[in-house]
Amino acid sequence: MEIPNPPSQEEATSTEPVWTYRGYRIRSGEFVTAMVHFFRAEVQRANVWRTRLDATTNWAVIATGATLSLAFSQAETNHGVILLNTMLVGLFLFIEARRYRYYELWSSRVRLMETDFYAAMLVPPFHPSPDWAETLAENLLHPSFPISVWEALGRRLRRNYFWMFLILGLAWLAKLWLHPTAARELAEAAARASVGPIPGGVVLAAVLFAYAALVLLGILTIRLQKASGEVLPRFATSSADIPTESVRPSAIRAWFRPHAKRQQYLAYVVTEKPGEVSQAIMSQLDRGVTAMPGKGMFSGKERTVLMCALTVTEVNHLRTVTASIDPRAFVVVSPAQEVYGSGFFPLEK
Repeated sequence: MEIPNPPSQEEATSTEPVWTYRGYRIRSGEFVTAMVHFFRAEVQRANVWRTRLDATTNWAVIATGATLSLAFSQAETNHGVILLNTMLVGLFLFIEARRYRYYELWSSRVRLMETDFYAAMLVPPFHPSPDWAETLAENLLHPSFPISVWEALGRRLRRNYFWMFLILGLAWLAKLWLHPTAARELAEAAARASVGPIPGGVVLAAVLFAYAALVLLGILTIRLQKASGEVLPRFATSSADIPTESVRPSAIRAWFRPHAKRQQYLAYVVTEKPGEVSQAIMSQLDRGVTAMPGKGMFSGKERTVLMCALTVTEVNHLRTVTASIDPRAFVVVSPAQEVYGSGFFPLEK
């Protein structure tokens, strides 16, 4: 009888599933295929929101051009139409900033996959870091805007809307001074700035205040550089610049990392099967477990309380593992302010 040769290490690796969950088994080739399709979908969503950004800018440009043509084409046209268009452009700026935050949400996922999945295939050790996978999973489970409203407003203002506001401001001043006839002195031009019962001096002060606020917004948000879709420096210059989200101890660290600290949790499991539950948590979640004695005051029975620190991506897994072993267990999960030690942020730092 001929005995078949055992499979080689390469064959065993190619047939070994890289992901098994609730009856599903995905091997390495299927996993890479799924990631490729996911990457294409995220690129498409980012492109859709990028197109929406351009559409908002086009609205502002068209409205500005039409307003200036109307303001200087007829002598009886009031300068208020320019002020009205300036407020409309400000509304477009707010809408575009909101769309820019959505664009950054999808762009951050694309950037994360580019740097820590595809780039990792090109350099040793040729595989993504566990920290990268957990970061992407957390972003999928709990999406959040990667940049603030202020950064979005400041960036879109500096890139596009500053020039529109500048043209509108100069056109408004030219309208007051030169159209329909040139003003003889500054007081006459200031008097033309009146809008209904509001004196011209008050209108001038309000416009100057608004433009000063826009300048301050553009200057004070220059140092906000969390946008992933921009070409910005990514190297930390001090320890304070390094984000403090939880990471597993490994020499391989995700290259592109979120600036916000990853959400951390502390779980308490009251169970009659502490050995089996703790062994399942340590083997399947790769998290440490601490057992503490407890007593149910209602039943008077002795119980074991298991304590485990987790990240947001592991909470549902903990619940599933516990329910499969002890359906009568009691699980309490609460947010943790800081978690230091093995598997999280290093204690010595």
